[in-house]
Amino acid sequence: MFAVIKTGSKQYKVEVGTVVDVEKLNGEIGSSVSLNDVLLVSGEKGIAVGQPIVNGAVVNAEIVQQKKGPKLIIFKKRRRQGYHLKKGHRQELTRIKVTEINY
Repeated sequence: MFAVIKTGSKQYKVEVGTVVDVEKLNGEIGSSVSLNDVLLVSGEKGIAVGQPIVNGAVVNAEIVQQKKGPKLIIFKKRRRQGYHLKKGHRQELTRIKVTEINY
């Protein structure tokens, strides 16, 4: 059984036991999170595709870690103008472990 969920404007294919890094979710380490934006569910009943989400489908997950992602460097330059700008960014991420898919 697997599901496609949407969180943080991104889509993830998950199964029970899958560990995924998603954009920051509020919560403490060890607490549970319910993800209601389920776009597709595959299971014993067959495949259910939502338009845009599947009604009644919920993916439950446990927060494993709150962390920051790798540093991305943003470099802007205008040639022959002496202009350059260098900035860095680290996205805050939440590592979750899928515990249950309900449909």
